[in-house]
Amino acid sequence: MAASASSIALKVSTPSTTVSWLRDHPLSSIFGVTSLSLNRHRDQPRRFVVLSMDAKPTILVAEKLGEAGLKLLKEHANVDCSYNLSPEELCTKISLCDALIVRSGTKVNRDVFESSAGRLKVVGRAGVGIDNVDLAAATEHGCLVVNAPTANTVAAAEHGIALLTAMARNIAQADASVKAGRWERSKYVGVSLVGKTLAVMGFGKVGSEVARRAKGLGMHVIAHDPYAAADRARAIGVELVSFDEAMTSADFISLHMPLTAATNKILNDETFAKMKKGVRIVNVARGGVIDEDALVKAIDAGIVAQAALDVFTVEPPAKDSKLIQNENVVATPHLGASTMEAQEGVAIEIAEAVVGALKGELASTAVNAPMVPAEVLSELKPYVTLAEKLGRLAVQLVAGGSGVKTVKVTYASARAPDDLDTRLLRAMITKGLIEPISSVFVNLVNADFTAKQRGIRINEERVILDGSPESPLELIKVQIANVESKFASAISDSGEITVEGRVKDGIPHLTKVGSFEVDLSLEGSLILCRQVDQPGMIGKVGSILGEENVNVSFMSVGRTAPRKHAVMAIGVDEEPSKQSLKRIGEIPAIEEFVYLKL
Repeated sequence: MAASASSIALKVSTPSTTVSWLRDHPLSSIFGVTSLSLNRHRDQPRRFVVLSMDAKPTILVAEKLGEAGLKLLKEHANVDCSYNLSPEELCTKISLCDALIVRSGTKVNRDVFESSAGRLKVVGRAGVGIDNVDLAAATEHGCLVVNAPTANTVAAAEHGIALLTAMARNIAQADASVKAGRWERSKYVGVSLVGKTLAVMGFGKVGSEVARRAKGLGMHVIAHDPYAAADRARAIGVELVSFDEAMTSADFISLHMPLTAATNKILNDETFAKMKKGVRIVNVARGGVIDEDALVKAIDAGIVAQAALDVFTVEPPAKDSKLIQNENVVATPHLGASTMEAQEGVAIEIAEAVVGALKGELASTAVNAPMVPAEVLSELKPYVTLAEKLGRLAVQLVAGGSGVKTVKVTYASARAPDDLDTRLLRAMITKGLIEPISSVFVNLVNADFTAKQRGIRINEERVILDGSPESPLELIKVQIANVESKFASAISDSGEITVEGRVKDGIPHLTKVGSFEVDLSLEGSLILCRQVDQPGMIGKVGSILGEENVNVSFMSVGRTAPRKHAVMAIGVDEEPSKQSLKRIGEIPAIEEFVYLKL
């Protein structure tokens, strides 16, 4: 082999006569192009393949990206801008690329990762949502997925305000009327914003920016976010209220919550019935948070006067959609992030994330878990599951308005500290704490950054036990300080929300809630009840669930003393109806209860 400063010659000798790509050759990841195998007959002379000695990685940009982002990429990599690729064309190109950048229109599925043959190291999603990327396949193939979650904040907030004002003054309808040759001043009389109450549902980045702007318009702003800190809201003159209070007192409702299991169709027949007659609704968050059929009924019934929507359950919505065709609905085609400035900001943010990831830097916007050594993952697997579920339980026990700031995690183990790396466990606890109430994806790469960004301080403590170190951990305890709980019995004697768990026969178990000992497998979902300890309680609750065909997987009772108080923990496979939960709460001996999703 002979090499110069600009090229390298590779001598190839094989018995076949075909020409094939050597995708897995070590040189393919070092040099800018894939090496070729030129095979020959025995009587043919030896041949050489000359490869470009280009150390830069190759980045495929499959959808349009702002010029500032492209410029940054070109400073660090060879950039191939190929738009509107078919799935087959993408799979063909990807074997020559180290990174791929897409928006929402390109499906990055398992076929793409398999076609890359291991070369693809980073996928960048220029935007927030990653529904079009197969995260499981990416992780299996050791490919990091990053997104650009912050650059759209101001643009989305501004669009929310634009829809708010356009709706209040019938701008879209009046414009269409004038262009149709009509002059209908009396028909399009609007409403003023000054002095009206705006309920901001979701007080994150976008929600808080909408609140600031609405205050400037003279509106009275309230907000609902069970995990936002009240002092942060007060700093901009916003009062945090309960969900029901927001629904019943708002003249305008602006949605800024992520789409999670808890928020899916959160605006439904039941919630519309609680609203003021003539309420107006803006949605620049996620389409799925509104039951669209229920919204149509609420508009027809006069409960909702108008709606201004930028997002829909299915995009684009059907042309004959009753919601879209309703004259009291203003609709835009998912334009929340569509400003020139936001597009450039997204381009720069995703370019920086992709370039940094290719350099081996930790990406704070990573949305999939990095590969963990198989032997470590195998041993910690049940404890990883336990850690995430304890985090999920703990955060769901927090009452709204106080905000999670301080979390203490205790690990009890017979192993020496150097023999137990808790970073993965801490990351999974952080994942459990944040993901149920956010659209952020948390993993080992971004866990600490994400917690810090949200003002959550996680303190770890290790308790060294006597005994055999064969098992990595004896127990994990998660405590949230300085918060109120929606289930008072979850508050321990020391004043924190406390949940504790162990792994038994490879299965994560909840073993303590507050000061009460329990024992049940962390599967399905969970009902916690504090009750007067008396005969027949298990039967009464079980009968209510049985009538609705809700299967009880586990049941455990922990008590302070016989005939005193007890906490009953019930594992269920299906979600009970609100009516069934109400009936459980009405049992005279039950003092409080809470339903928690695992």
